[in-house]
Amino acid sequence: MPHPYDHNSNTLPLNLLLALAALVVIIAGLRAGSSLLVPLLLAILIAVVCTAPVHWLHRLGMSKQLAVWLTLVVIGGFLSLLGLLLANSFGTFIDALPGIEKKLYQYYLGLLDGLAGLGLAIDTNRLADLLDAEQFGNWIPTVLGEVGNLLMQSVMVGLLVMFLLFETLNFREKVSRALVNPAPSLRRFSEFSLTLKRYLAVKTLVSLVTGALIWLACKLLGVDFPLLWAVLAFALNYIPNIGSAIAAVPPVLLLLVSPQGGMFDALLLAAAYLGVNFVMGNIIEPRVMGRALGLSTFVAFLSLVVWGWIFGVVGMLLSVVLTMTLKIALDSHPETRWIAHLLGPGDGAPIEQADRPISEREEEGPK
Repeated sequence: MPHPYDHNSNTLPLNLLLALAALVVIIAGLRAGSSLLVPLLLAILIAVVCTAPVHWLHRLGMSKQLAVWLTLVVIGGFLSLLGLLLANSFGTFIDALPGIEKKLYQYYLGLLDGLAGLGLAIDTNRLADLLDAEQFGNWIPTVLGEVGNLLMQSVMVGLLVMFLLFETLNFREKVSRALVNPAPSLRRFSEFSLTLKRYLAVKTLVSLVTGALIWLACKLLGVDFPLLWAVLAFALNYIPNIGSAIAAVPPVLLLLVSPQGGMFDALLLAAAYLGVNFVMGNIIEPRVMGRALGLSTFVAFLSLVVWGWIFGVVGMLLSVVLTMTLKIALDSHPETRWIAHLLGPGDGAPIEQADRPISEREEEGPK
């Protein structure tokens, strides 16, 4: 008996091929327009976080326009003060860099001589030429150029944040006038906005606490430029898996070659980095954020590779944030909620709750 014609099964390969082709076009467009999209994405994420104090001030009786201006002034003043402190620390670090390079170079040559004494076939002269102090210092103008570019990008992001905050004041009214039946779209947008704000707030708070603890550890161990390393730890805490290790390398090496430091103090600082990031990333953050707002380890690392390839260093910094934004957006719509469930760690909400939004699920599994 012949099988009946199944139209859905025959069109599935074609639909899958079209979806993959559309994905390739989207990724190529994102990479081609990264110079424009990176400031816009940063501005959108910062504006989402800033809407929380705006709404809080509005509930206290302040007008929305005044709440937006007050939020912008407070955040702008804090970032300006932090920028001045960082500029001072970075300038002092640049002045001290030649002496640090010389001491690191001496440590490196001593290590190579020790390995050669153990019988390892290492050409010390060739490796020494590769790490010549004068050639190694040529990256300083490049770094200074990137800092100047970062300042220009920061001004652009700040302007975008200001306009986006004022744009959100009447966003719901615009959607209500644009759509015939705006209730489902507004409900899904509210779920997406609340969950995204919760995730960004928790991630930013965890990164701030991580930076504060790193600053305290650097102060206790006598590391120079503790504010610089604290801000670096805060920023790189958004990078999964390797961000904490990258943030620990400069201060540990600096403490290793400093007169008041040494091998033991450097190991203590490395242990402090490891302990802080283990506690904050594996104990505190999952408990506060909930397992439903997590990503699987493979997805987190894959997002680091993909977003880093598309947007560069900024994409690596925002890889988990962007993937979580995509997951929350997928979870806010019933037809794509199963994809969001696949991106998660798999040990959060029970299966019978998988069709509910993240914001409505229990953070614990079945008892």
